[in-house]
This record gives sequence, structure tokens and C-alpha cells, in this order.
Amino acid sequence: MKNFSRRSFLQQVGMGAAAATLPSFITPSNMSGEEKKLNIALCGLGRYAGYLAEGLEVAKHCRLAGIVTGTASKAVEWKKRYNLPDKNCYNYQNFDELIHNKDIDLVYVVLPNSMHKEYTIRAAKAGKHVIVEKPMAITAKDCEEMMEACKAAGVQLAMGYRLHFEPYNMEIKRLGQEKVFGQVKLIESSLGYRTSDPDEWRLHKALSGGGPLMNLGIYSVQCSRYVLGEEPVAVTAQFGPVTNKKLFREVEELITWQLEFPGGAVATSSSTYNCQIDRVYAGAENGFFELSPAISYGPFKGRSSRGEMNFPVINQQQTQMDEIAKVILAGKPLPDHIAGVEGWKDMKVLNAIYEAAETGRKVMIV
Repeated sequence: MKNFSRRSFLQQVGMGAAAATLPSFITPSNMSGEEKKLNIALCGLGRYAGYLAEGLEVAKHCRLAGIVTGTASKAVEWKKRYNLPDKNCYNYQNFDELIHNKDIDLVYVVLPNSMHKEYTIRAAKAGKHVIVEKPMAITAKDCEEMMEACKAAGVQLAMGYRLHFEPYNMEIKRLGQEKVFGQVKLIESSLGYRTSDPDEWRLHKALSGGGPLMNLGIYSVQCSRYVLGEEPVAVTAQFGPVTNKKLFREVEELITWQLEFPGGAVATSSSTYNCQIDRVYAGAENGFFELSPAISYGPFKGRSSRGEMNFPVINQQQTQMDEIAKVILAGKPLPDHIAGVEGWKDMKVLNAIYEAAETGRKVMIV
């Protein structure tokens, strides 16, 4: 595939304000009557799929309609627990048979990172809309191929970015982009937890594509971008010391980076698998705002120069899926900030962070 500038690529895949036409979208299978719900199949039944299933149980605009798993015992358990018909339960060998199943509208890809591209493209070819978990893929080029496949198939591609609908994060986005305290000059954002399981797939680069940056750091990148409403132009980065060489043989244990934005702001962030941290701080010309906890599963807590924040606790997974479902059910194109193009933008930054850490040089993000 040719190299595209950001503007020309968005035009190529029909995304963004520059798009002249919108792709046609398939119609969900149960559009008649008052109860319009999008039928979702979860592809990959790991730990996070359990959170998604809980969200789907209380969702208003979508439901769990099917599963895809390579583990026979999980298939039996999930079919019984969620009363799923045999015809809506697939494995990775017969996955492509989804094309014949009108009872499933969308596939939510919850597989290890390196498998996102394959199953997004296969789902699109089967005529299904897709939500893909973060990070979107392993490289920005993979993201481009995924978007092109969905566009060619006439289906929508959404990102599983739950924080775009979370009240505390929506508030810091508002405070930053509306310059409530003046121009934000500095953002500090970090997310980490301690892991000790050598069998965790996230510690194996062939599956994860990298360490905590790919799993946790993407939240800090996202947060910096939506607080400022700008795209970073350059990055420097440093790998932290490896304190457990047996555990971290393939991926980093800790990474820190500094993003530069066109408006002059700098975002300093860390992601780690060796300690617990979860915070966002933004310093502006005339005040500050912060969250801690900030970008995990919550519940969150925040304050600003004006005092404490007080927002309701929501089911993040249910809200995210309902908001995506409402757009698809209405036959409208997903807004860029929850569509595949958003995952592509983040992936470009993650790739640049790794390059900067590996080379010791500032890397321009184009």
C-alpha cells in the first residue's frame, strides 16, 4: 500500500470532514418494531469479554447474540449462561460462515492484539459491522488495511474506546478544548499495574505487539489528544530499567514518553507493568484539572481549580456499546472519534513512541 499523508488517507478511506461521500451501510437484522437492538457476537472470550457481556445484559440498544471461541468448554458455558442458540456460536475455523447468519449484525473483536487485523477483515468480508478493542492493531499500516476492508464491504468499523462516553473524561476533554482555564500547557498521564503471570499473553510480543504501552499507554495517548483537541507532532521516549528479566524477556516493563503538540503543550506519560498508577493532571495558564483514578475502569475522582468534580458512575462497557449501536441502528456514519480512524491515529503515535525509545532520537509524527 502507498504511503499517505493524514489528509489524503482520510480522503482515501472516506473518513473525516474531507470525505465527499459516505459508504453505504448494511441494515441491522431487527429494525422493525419499537425494540431495535443491534445483535452483537463477541469474538474471543477472555476476561474483558466478560465485562462486555455484563454490559450487554443491561444495554438498551444492543444484545449479546453470538460468540466466537476456540475453546469448546467456553462455548458450552457461554451458550448455557446467555441462552445462545447453537447456530450463533462459532469457532475460528468456521468464523467465515457468519456471512450466512442474518441474526448477527456486528462482531466485537476482543482477541489478542496481533489477531485484530485478521478478524476485523474477515468480519467485514462476512458483511458484519465491527468493534475492535484497543489497540486497533500492531502497526498503522495494519489499521489502514482494516479501514479499507470495512469501507470496501460497506460496513462500519468502531473502536472500543469506552472513555469517550465516561462523564469525568468527557469533562476534562471539555475543560481542555474549551480552554476553561486558558491554554493547557502540560499534561501528565500515567497508567500501570503490577503483573506476575508469565503465561499472560500480553507479555509475549508475537501476540501483544509490545508491553504496557500497547495495553495501557494508549489510554494516556488518547487522553492527551482529547484534552487538547490536537494531534501530536513529535515524541521522545525512554524504556525504563528491567527489574524482572525473567518476566520481561520480550516486552518492556516500563516506558516513558513526551509528546509535543502544535499549540506548544507537552504531555509526559508513563505506562508500566511493575506498579499501580492511574492519574491525569493538566496544568493550564489559569488553573488546573486532574483525575485520580482517571483512565482505568473507575470509579473515578476528579477536581479542578474550581473544586471537586461530581459525576455519576456509569457502566462503561454498556454505555460505549449502546452509543455505537444507536448510530449504526440509525443508519448514520460513526463520528471519527469512535471510528477506526481514531485507532489509526493512536497507532501512529504508539509506533513513533517505540521508535523514539529504540533510537534515542526525537521522532516526528506525520
